[in-house]
Amino acid sequence: MDMKKNLGAYLFLLPAGIILFVFFFIPFFQTIYLSFFDFSKDIYKPEFVLLHNYFELMKSPLFIKTILNTFYFLILCVPFLVIFPLFLAVLINQNIKFKNTYKILIYLPVVVSIVVVAIAFKWLYAPNGLLNFFVEKIGLEPLGWLSDPKISMISVALVTIFKGVGYYMMIYLSALMSVPKELYEAADVDGVVGFKRHMAITIPHLMPMIALVSTISSISALKVFVEIYVMTHGGPLDSTKTIVYYIYEKAFENLDLGLASAGAVILLFIVMGFSMLNIFVFEKDKYKV
Repeated sequence: MDMKKNLGAYLFLLPAGIILFVFFFIPFFQTIYLSFFDFSKDIYKPEFVLLHNYFELMKSPLFIKTILNTFYFLILCVPFLVIFPLFLAVLINQNIKFKNTYKILIYLPVVVSIVVVAIAFKWLYAPNGLLNFFVEKIGLEPLGWLSDPKISMISVALVTIFKGVGYYMMIYLSALMSVPKELYEAADVDGVVGFKRHMAITIPHLMPMIALVSTISSISALKVFVEIYVMTHGGPLDSTKTIVYYIYEKAFENLDLGLASAGAVILLFIVMGFSMLNIFVFEKDKYKV
């Protein structure tokens, strides 16, 4: 009887397992395999070079710059995407009028395609766009939002932040529903109000969600591509070129599948590193023996 029950469970898991195997495990091992070959001379007859592609990437100033750009983008986005949605969630969780309207307005950018959002911001950032119109109105010189290497990455990061705030706010809102109201009532009796009450009750209860948001937003920032492809194409002067965009260029523009695959494997280890960091920093108590 138990075998029949287990067999039924495995049959239900089989379709998902097949999809996972075909679209994840096969490409995963194929990418590792391709990273050991040099396609730069002949794409049809690649040369086996073992770890040469990895050494080439580590010696490449451009690839090192893309890694630094990627981490710079992460630093710009992740703290804001972790803290600001939490602030909004706490505000909207109060007894205020038009609560549902605020939720819809803040969440609306999430359901809009990232391509549409990026194109809209590209128009706003144009030399004669709306943002420079207001900049000129206050007596300042127009800014090169996407043409100035000093601020181009910040401009792209604003798009990611605008797109993600509503999504992470909803995650926090769902977690806030699990916080016992009795704790807030006890805090009011003890005279713990305002910011201190949230630091004593809300934040400790939301730590698992804060860890989740930190991990998800970090991984998303490390894999950013669409915003950069639509808005800057990695420019100006490679100031917005990230690891994923570098991989895209090598694979689909230069047809150097070996270097692109090696870059993808390096990105995989970076993402795994951030996931492990989340486990050891935020969830280490779960894994104590």
